[in-house]
Amino acid sequence: MTGVLALRLAGPLQSWGASSRFTRRTTESAPTKSGVIGLLAAAAGIDRDDDTALAPLAALRFGARIDQPGTRIRDFHTAHHAVTGKSMPLSERFYLADAVFVAALEGDRALLAGLHTALKSPVYLPFLGRRSCPPAAPLELGLYEDAHLEHVLREVPWQASAWYRKQHRFRPEEGLTVLCEAAAGEHGGADTLRDQPLSFAAAHRRHALRTVVTTTVPVPSAVTAGAPRHDPFDALEDESS
Repeated sequence: MTGVLALRLAGPLQSWGASSRFTRRTTESAPTKSGVIGLLAAAAGIDRDDDTALAPLAALRFGARIDQPGTRIRDFHTAHHAVTGKSMPLSERFYLADAVFVAALEGDRALLAGLHTALKSPVYLPFLGRRSCPPAAPLELGLYEDAHLEHVLREVPWQASAWYRKQHRFRPEEGLTVLCEAAAGEHGGADTLRDQPLSFAAAHRRHALRTVVTTTVPVPSAVTAGAPRHDPFDALEDESS
């Protein structure tokens, strides 16, 4: 039995790199499959070197919807070698600020159910592309049984922040951009992206090309009230009381 797991990816900063050259670390305009699979693998406690456990996750079909594109920003990063203490080359890193995406994965329902549970109590803390980019709210939006990737990305309520929805009044023909992994035999209007994870092992990290089809869907008429309120200081208030 197949299903679709939907995620809401939102945070102050996100960075989804599909390629990097030397000291320049760019970000794509939407979440990459390798980044989201890495997030799920961390939540499930899969070791970075365990390619066998990674393979079923990598086989899931992936798609993302841009609900709030955010703003691309640039930062400069310095570091020192842990052993020698020498300064490393200055690196240029790019991020998406205040972006919100809906990501979805289609495949074996039992596997997705296990990942859905893992997101609620992750073994390793999830991050949005880089360790310095934590999510601003719970990630899971729901697990859909007997659903198709395209249908879920078309029907999940618009997840943009309240301030963004107020400032941007979409006309019906404008819609939201969706990037879906091509189904078997689908080629029309497709592009390729090297974000299909083969191995996350530090010694031989490898990615393959993946075919992506870009479409536009109407803004869903049912708009949520926004992400649940998430304030880490609530836990401190509970302890003090």
